[in-house]
Amino acid sequence: MTAARLVARCVRGLEPALGTEILRTGSAAIDWIGHREVGFRTWARNETWTGHGGSSDGEPRLRTADDVFLLARRQDDIGPHKNDLAGLAELARAVDLEGLARERRTRGGPAVFGGIEVSASFLGRRTYNRYDIEDTVGRVLAERAGVPYHTRRHGEPPPPGHSGWRLTLDGGHATLLLRLGGRPAHRRVYKNATVPGTLHPPVAAAMAQAAELRPGQRVLDPCCGAGTLLIEAHHTVPGVTLLGFDLDPAARRAARQNAGPLPVAVEHGDAGALPVADRSIDRVLCNPPWGAQVDAGGRLAGHPERWWHELARVLTDEGRAILLLPEARGLGHALALGLTPVHVQQLSLFGSRPLLVRLERQRDGRRSRARREAAAR
Repeated sequence: MTAARLVARCVRGLEPALGTEILRTGSAAIDWIGHREVGFRTWARNETWTGHGGSSDGEPRLRTADDVFLLARRQDDIGPHKNDLAGLAELARAVDLEGLARERRTRGGPAVFGGIEVSASFLGRRTYNRYDIEDTVGRVLAERAGVPYHTRRHGEPPPPGHSGWRLTLDGGHATLLLRLGGRPAHRRVYKNATVPGTLHPPVAAAMAQAAELRPGQRVLDPCCGAGTLLIEAHHTVPGVTLLGFDLDPAARRAARQNAGPLPVAVEHGDAGALPVADRSIDRVLCNPPWGAQVDAGGRLAGHPERWWHELARVLTDEGRAILLLPEARGLGHALALGLTPVHVQQLSLFGSRPLLVRLERQRDGRRSRARREAAAR
């Protein structure tokens, strides 16, 4: 049986998490890990890798992926000059359109192309722009398929039914991809309500997976916003107890709407004085409001250190916190309170460079020393 070749795209910095998730399916092997992408092959026929148009609940299988594609063509990158675009036209002419359409149908994707739209990105300096790349490839594909081509050059969204293609030029390879589903995998079916600062679902999924959840654990998001982290935790490991607090009534309404029938409890609560017993929470998942998009409110306004004190208070001795922080400076509070950063990873997210941080309680010796130092200060 010939293995299908696929590529999953992700937020910069999540490539290792995405590769791990692919391997954990047990039916795929990784070919390469590159800039924001993981190439892999699967030997299971009729297997759905994206829920849109495939699975019964509409949820993607690879939750840390922004999107999942069939590999249409991969060759050496072209040169940096505008006349080198002819190499991309040749790439598009070499694509096996019939084979791709057949493979996509077997994996739950759309049955026909409908139309063609292309999104391109590149690394390095070039004398052409992304729209030149998209139009060069898109027009050839549309002519070959006998369907309309939609250019992104004027900023208008593509009409419904157009097949999404992705072209990347990374300095080493030119890679052309065909989206498996009818829409990107990061657009979750459940996420109908948003609020400022709402978290990108694949990042929330990576945080939930880093928490190493187990059924029966109590999971808390002290600043839950639209509920994305808690909902992704449920999809990662069903059977955990999920509790979210937020001061904003609009955020609580959004979280309840998004969660729907899922077992997610959302209540009014101040992250600086949580209505939760000491040492009662197994896992904390949180994207705290440090002022980038949402300002801290309640008891945190003017006293952000209270957030760290509450975090240390509610975690069990074997507890763990997975946080998305704008910078490392606040980790000094964690160390003083007996919480050790055991993993720090930088992401690139919508123009910012946040840190995905995993904290665990320090062992007795280190904890006592940290407390003595904190008391001395």
